[in-house]
This record gives sequence, structure tokens and C-alpha cells, in this order.
Amino acid sequence: MGDTGSPGLRDAPVIAPEPRGNRVTDSSPAAKKAAFKELVVLWLVTLLLIRGVVELQAVAGLPDWVLVGVPMLFIYAPVLWCNRRGVDSYSYRLSIPAFRDRASWWAAFRINGLLLAIITAPFLVGYHYYQTLIFGYGPGHGLPDQVWVMAGYQLFFVAIPEEFFYRGYFQTRLNEVFERKFLIFGVPMGWGSVIASLFFAFGHSLVLFQWWHFATFFPGLVFAWLREKTDGVFAGALFHALCNIGVVCLDTHYGIIS
Repeated sequence: MGDTGSPGLRDAPVIAPEPRGNRVTDSSPAAKKAAFKELVVLWLVTLLLIRGVVELQAVAGLPDWVLVGVPMLFIYAPVLWCNRRGVDSYSYRLSIPAFRDRASWWAAFRINGLLLAIITAPFLVGYHYYQTLIFGYGPGHGLPDQVWVMAGYQLFFVAIPEEFFYRGYFQTRLNEVFERKFLIFGVPMGWGSVIASLFFAFGHSLVLFQWWHFATFFPGLVFAWLREKTDGVFAGALFHALCNIGVVCLDTHYGIIS
């Protein structure tokens, strides 16, 4: 028997569901409390496991490849958590654009270029006077050895995994319970961006304490803005990596690190 269905219905395009975090699903106090408790547990378990990997490698003198466990935990902990909740991890932006998605790649590089054009000069001036006047460091110590290896490490081992974790899962999950009611340069943002950036900042100290880790909250807000601006994590990951690469190069040039 032939197909008797309506040709119009058969040919209708399939509309993909709206990605999570683009709208609030439940803003009740109970939903906010449940989401916060969930994220605290995921944050503590993941970061303590990462600290365990770092300390085990250092104390036991294990080879450096053991540290691959750090980015793996950042990437796959939220994926496993999504499976536990019965939700699709891809709806939380836990991916980078397909190589053929030229529009997304171009958008990420374009917004990064614009940000770098705006902040590079004032940052370099501020960094110079901060290091020379307060700490007595000075330029002229060269650049890091194997700078391209360092750059690849910052992008693939640090920035992309951390952006998956904090902006991909945490920020998106918080956007499900907090309205994005503020417009920052035309981009809607909410308390989810602030809270995710706090998790990001203090997560550094949970792994390895440094007094200045609280300051990573502020670039975290920029990464959060990029996640909302581009509706994905790659633009923020690229900017995150560029910031880290720049700081490592400057710290080496000013003799802060060898």
C-alpha cells in the first residue's frame, strides 16, 4: 500500500529543541537551591579528584602524561553528570564547532580580535607599572622556551576543558534557574554568569592555592559574556587561552618565572 500521509507533513523540516540555558525553566527558590547544591557537589568532587591527580603525580614522581587526567575530568565530569540526570550533554554546549561550521569559527576569531584590540595596550601598560613599581621586576628576560608547545597546552589542556566545565555546564545550568535580566553591551546576562565565575575563581585555589586566584573572577566574567554572546564555549576558550599565553609570556619576560 502506498504512503497516504500528507506530503506537506512528510516534508516539514524538523525543528531542533532550543538549547538549554536560553530561557529559564524553573526560577522557584526550590529549583535554585537544588541547582546550587548539584553544582557544589559536582564542583567539589571534580576539583578534589583533580587535586588528587596533581598531587599524586608530584609526590609519586609519575610521568607528566598522568596529568592528562585533569582536562579529562573537566570535560567528562559534566557529561557523566548529564547522563545521570538523563539530559543531553550537547544541549549544555559541551562541544566545539564542527570544522565545517565556518560561521562559528569566524565569529569566535572576530570577537577575540576585537577584544584584543581593545584591552591589549592598557593591559600592557598596567602590567608594566604593576610589576616594576610594586614588585621591582623588569623586562628583558626573553620568552618561554617552546612557546608553541605552551600555547597548545594552554588551549587544549587548560582553556577548552575549563570552559566546558564552568561556562558550558555550570553557567548554562544556572541560566535555567536565573533570569538573564541584564544587558551588557547588548548581550543578556544574569546571576548565572556571576555565580559560575565565582566557582571558576575559587576552583583554582581548591586545586593549588595562590593568593591572587580571586582575581580570576574578573576575566571569568568576560569568558561568561563570550559564552552568552556566541551561544557556545569556543570563543571564551580561545580568549581564555590567549590571556593565559599572554600572562605566561609576560611573566617570563619580566623574570617572574624562568
